[in-house]
Amino acid sequence: MKQIKYTALLSVIALLSSVSALARDKNQHSVEIPDSVQVGSTQLEPGHYKVEWQGTGPEIQVNFVRDGRTVATAPGTLKTNDAHVIQDDVVTDTTSANTKTLKEIDFSRNKESLVFEQSGM
Repeated sequence: MKQIKYTALLSVIALLSSVSALARDKNQHSVEIPDSVQVGSTQLEPGHYKVEWQGTGPEIQVNFVRDGRTVATAPGTLKTNDAHVIQDDVVTDTTSANTKTLKEIDFSRNKESLVFEQSGM
């Protein structure tokens, strides 16, 4: 009888662990940034990044992680797109000072987008 209780308890723990791992993965995506862009007060170099955030939004803090290290943090807005985007997309804008700023990152497979406000550039 004790063995059945322990087996059931271990099964529940294993199930909860996998569910929490899935929930954690939902708040992160990989993205390729093709050009140098300004996000917040940081200039991101071209390359592969993992973007991570906590919470369900809409207002969130986004961490840009490269090679296992957070290289930038910026406020953003999490939104859900109605239309299904075919591929991931990085949207930039060029300021009057000829600086590219990050405006939006669209994630195709989950219909999510991260939108960034740029202050007074």
